[in-house]
Amino acid sequence: MTTLLQLSDTHIVAEGELVSGRLDTNAPLERLIQRLQEVREQVGTVDAVLVTGDLSEDGSPESYDQFKRLLAPLDLPLYVIPGNHDARAPLRAAFAADGYLREDGKLNWHRQIGDLHLIGLDTLVEGQGVGVLDDATLGFLDSTLKTIGGEPTLVALHHPPFKTGIVFMDAIGLQSTAAFGDVLRQHQGEILVVCGHLHCMIVSSIGGVPAISAPSPCSSFAFDTRKSARIGFHEQGDGCLIHRWAGTFQTVRVGPVGGAGPFPF
Repeated sequence: MTTLLQLSDTHIVAEGELVSGRLDTNAPLERLIQRLQEVREQVGTVDAVLVTGDLSEDGSPESYDQFKRLLAPLDLPLYVIPGNHDARAPLRAAFAADGYLREDGKLNWHRQIGDLHLIGLDTLVEGQGVGVLDDATLGFLDSTLKTIGGEPTLVALHHPPFKTGIVFMDAIGLQSTAAFGDVLRQHQGEILVVCGHLHCMIVSSIGGVPAISAPSPCSSFAFDTRKSARIGFHEQGDGCLIHRWAGTFQTVRVGPVGGAGPFPF
């Protein structure tokens, strides 16, 4: 059995700074980490933390240092991919010592954790909100899945490979969805696609494969599909996800705070 914790869209800034002049993103993540320490006692061994982009709000080296400091209490291996708010060079430098990120080019990688393969895909287009899986990245995915040969695999990217109906988020979504789906259809075995970007949990599919977006611990976007929907975030974060492979995939959301209980029924 392999258990992964998925964090996404933490939007960390240097200590003392605020996002959009009002949102403290450091404190919600710190509280969630404390909550996760409790959860680990309940779920047993957690093997690693996967972070599906937008670790930082501004891509600054200081924000990545702060991110690593906040996650240090978990004392778990970290695997990261960039989101549209990240900057590739500072992110690469911040996690270079971990040994799985290439020294140049896209930050695509493959690791095996227990009995589960983990593939990270880089969708970042520097300076833009949209995401792209270029030909090299799609080729990397295809060749890696061939090498894996049908063993259970979790594929991670920042931008969701499906439409949500949230107009302002779909406008900055993944532009290479069809090509991504074509690659996935060519491969057998248990595959789960996970992503971020949406600041909410949505379950969908791509290329016949289930796809799940993770919430953000610091803020959320309303699932408002009206064309007149206001563009902006809500200050309520919604936690993170835990993915478990135990002969099949299981995914559960972990909220930012625990409620009282359990009570007899």
